[in-house]
Amino acid sequence: MTKYILALGVCLLPVLSAADSFGVTFYQKTVVAGKELPPGEYRVKVEGNKAVISKGRDVVEAPVRVETTDAKYRGTSVRYMNGDGVYKLDEIRVRNSRTKLVFDHGNQAGS
Repeated sequence: MTKYILALGVCLLPVLSAADSFGVTFYQKTVVAGKELPPGEYRVKVEGNKAVISKGRDVVEAPVRVETTDAKYRGTSVRYMNGDGVYKLDEIRVRNSRTKLVFDHGNQAGS
């Protein structure tokens, strides 16, 4: 019985840790925490109440609120706030989860 529980725990470990880190693609210039990121594929890691978005040397930290929704998202999607032709990252909805990251524009500062 103990071996079965341990095996189940080991199988679930990658699933739980995968929720904290995932990939996202920005198809246009995206402003996060005051820093403009060029289009491309990025890694997002959630650490408490902040998101670390990185691609090579491009790294930015931003305050984020993690929300759980009723519906499961089929794919990762990005929502923007658009003003003066600038696309500020507003939300990321994480594929195969009920997780939505909401970015706090009022407290963002460049990293």
